[in-house]
Amino acid sequence: NGVDKLRLNPGNIGGRQHVEKVVDCARMHHTPIRIGVNGGSLEADLRREYGPDSPQAMVESAMRHVRLLEAAHFSDIVISLKSSTVSTTVEAYRQMAKLVEYPLHIGITETGTPARGLIKSAAGLGALLLDGIGDTLRISLTDAPVEEVRAGVELLRALRLRRDDIEIISCPTCGRTRVDLMQAVKRVDAALPHGQGYLRVAVMGCAVNGPGEAADADIGIAFGSGSGVLFRRGERFAHGAAEDMIALLVREATAMLRQRRDEEAR
Repeated sequence: NGVDKLRLNPGNIGGRQHVEKVVDCARMHHTPIRIGVNGGSLEADLRREYGPDSPQAMVESAMRHVRLLEAAHFSDIVISLKSSTVSTTVEAYRQMAKLVEYPLHIGITETGTPARGLIKSAAGLGALLLDGIGDTLRISLTDAPVEEVRAGVELLRALRLRRDDIEIISCPTCGRTRVDLMQAVKRVDAALPHGQGYLRVAVMGCAVNGPGEAADADIGIAFGSGSGVLFRRGERFAHGAAEDMIALLVREATAMLRQRRDEEAR
């Protein structure tokens, strides 16, 4: 059996007899079933009763099939309730989380191209995850699947639900900025030792406010005109030419990560 989990769409699976056939097969192969409600393919009677784009209709659709599976003595269940409307999806999951203890797979469906889809998914899934709702997730994009995975990992990192890599924070620039900060961030990011643990690194556009505004960073650099200042937790500890300070930042960050790994290994 090469299937880890299968999806049952309440809107098009058909009647009870079809569901029972799927349940029998899933039970035989020890395969979980995801009740995957899609706001665009709800049962006709629910669309008539609740109207289009209704979180209540999505929840009722899911609960109908929860009851069907439970009546067949099948409880290896996961539930998803996806709409292309962020607010509808969020409300549906919030209602469902109050009704069942089954795992919830969260996502916004049909979000479109990455530019729009990332924003819609972050808005909806971020709200749910901060509520403590969601056991697995998918960021649906009109793009290669690997980009969906990368986006999902970055969302978890942004919410600090996954702390496994360097987090770079940088300012939006202002009139005091005397450096091409976009290029500076790219250079620092490329030089840092990724994949060795969590560290918060700040790359700021000026030395006037940079260290203070990024005082919660483990380490950071603030640029002047051809120069840079390094700081730890807002406290300055080195100053010099920008190129030298970038190199020193990388060495210091590498040492901090090594020290953390050593402490965790004790």
